[in-house]
Amino acid sequence: MDSKLNTRIIMITFMIGAFFAILNETLLNIALTELMNVFNVDAPTVQWMATGFMLVMGVLMPISALLIQWFTTRQMFIGVMTVFLIGTIIAACAMNFPMLLTGRMTQAVGTGLLIPVIMNALLFMYRPEVRGKVMGTFGLVIMFAPAIGPTLSGVIVDLLGWRWLFISVIPFAAFSILFALKFLQNVGEVTRPKVDIFSIILSSIGIGGIVYGFSSAGEEGFSSIRILSIIFISLLSLVVFVLRQLKLEEPLLDVRVFKYKNYALGVSLFVIVIMAMFASEIVMPMYLQGPLGYSAKLAGLLLLPGALLNGLMSPVMGTLFDKFGPGKLMIPGTIVLVGVMVFFSNISPSMHIWSFILAYILLMLSISAIMMPAHTNALNELPKKLYPHGTAIGNTLQPIGGALGVSVFVSIMTQGQSSYLEEQSGPITEKVMNEAMTQGVHHAYWFALALCIGAFIITLFIKKAIAPDYDQHELENEN
Repeated sequence: MDSKLNTRIIMITFMIGAFFAILNETLLNIALTELMNVFNVDAPTVQWMATGFMLVMGVLMPISALLIQWFTTRQMFIGVMTVFLIGTIIAACAMNFPMLLTGRMTQAVGTGLLIPVIMNALLFMYRPEVRGKVMGTFGLVIMFAPAIGPTLSGVIVDLLGWRWLFISVIPFAAFSILFALKFLQNVGEVTRPKVDIFSIILSSIGIGGIVYGFSSAGEEGFSSIRILSIIFISLLSLVVFVLRQLKLEEPLLDVRVFKYKNYALGVSLFVIVIMAMFASEIVMPMYLQGPLGYSAKLAGLLLLPGALLNGLMSPVMGTLFDKFGPGKLMIPGTIVLVGVMVFFSNISPSMHIWSFILAYILLMLSISAIMMPAHTNALNELPKKLYPHGTAIGNTLQPIGGALGVSVFVSIMTQGQSSYLEEQSGPITEKVMNEAMTQGVHHAYWFALALCIGAFIITLFIKKAIAPDYDQHELENEN
């Protein structure tokens, strides 16, 4: 079997496993109302199916850098996919809500560790000059799977029932494990660095607390003493964690990656775009179902073209990144992003639905032109020994950015609504409520506009990264 075929088979193995693991992130979104009725639980309780999944992923991401250096690629991939499969089986057989949640959290362990394993392996497998295309192809899975999750979920729940959301995944997860057992080869080196338990505790408290605190803030508000206490303790833990990493010879997460300018700028841009994307995926469906009066399923279908294009364009953007570098993609991308934020900050119930669909498509296309190129260029800047740390930090910031974006946007929107309603002297009619929500959405997207202008400024300072471990001779002669 030649090296190209080996690489291709490894990539196929990764994509099969990643698709069904990542699909699971959004597969339950439409089914939450059904689960509330089946298990007789309220909205805050059932929301743990989503919040808890993101929380577990966030906590595990920093530890992934350590595990990647302790175990081989085969051991990690097969191990995490097995954990994911066990969680799926538990959820499919759930007799009560705690059992279902246990299965869901077990799935999150597998998904949370899988992404860093794959991204780290891809960095070793492919030379820098073709990584854009490779990361773009993997980005197709990352974007496409959650995009079709809600639509697929609605069909499965209506036709077969909620258990089939898990049952249908079981054979594919099992196939992925068997395929990996036969074909997957090891990539990279096992160095087995020292395990610092205190660092693991600090990162778990810090990252877990931030994801939980900001996720809960959307419901309780930032004025809650409990939320503020959680966020303060989490930030303090992260400060102590960072200071400790700088002193350790073998840190859990080497934060020195931020000394590399392109990495620091690229990750900052990545987080801003994640915030805008996650928040829009929450705020826009709410607006479609509120003032515009669409059903949940129809709202999902209206958002689907943009979401699908985001995924489908990811490999294209990766190829263009390899050819032209980051600037010619990210600068126009952020300009379009700013324009979309201006549109959403002036949205109204009287707008034509096609203008909304077009704006959402442009939003998702601009994100595809920014996110994966920014992330790939950032990682290209790092030496090989920092690959596990660079991927772990980038993947850790994804759920943090998502939770932060959703909570801040929802809080600003809610505050805008409340301010508008307080100014009304007459009766609070449905029309007034719709106007209030419109005002709240405007406020949220004014904040988003400021963020995206900041993103545009960042792109002006990002240059094409040159990997320090590769010289020109290597690039010309590598397979």
